[in-house]
Amino acid sequence: MQKNLKLKSMRALLDLTQAELAERVGVSRQTINAIEKGEYNPTIKLCTAICKTLGKTLNDIFWEDDNDEQSQIR
Repeated sequence: MQKNLKLKSMRALLDLTQAELAERVGVSRQTINAIEKGEYNPTIKLCTAICKTLGKTLNDIFWEDDNDEQSQIR
């Protein structure tokens, strides 16, 4: 798994800590941290809750396209 830098940056744009996002979606701060670090693959239910909280779509936060992969390889 790769780091989810999109989640981290979108959370930061809303000035939310990991703990604040976690509380809003009903998980622990450690879960949000693990998702951002690419150590945990969240359920679709959790992905949807995160997207709703951040005002984004699944594609905005969780979809990896070829450009994302190429930029992380370099």
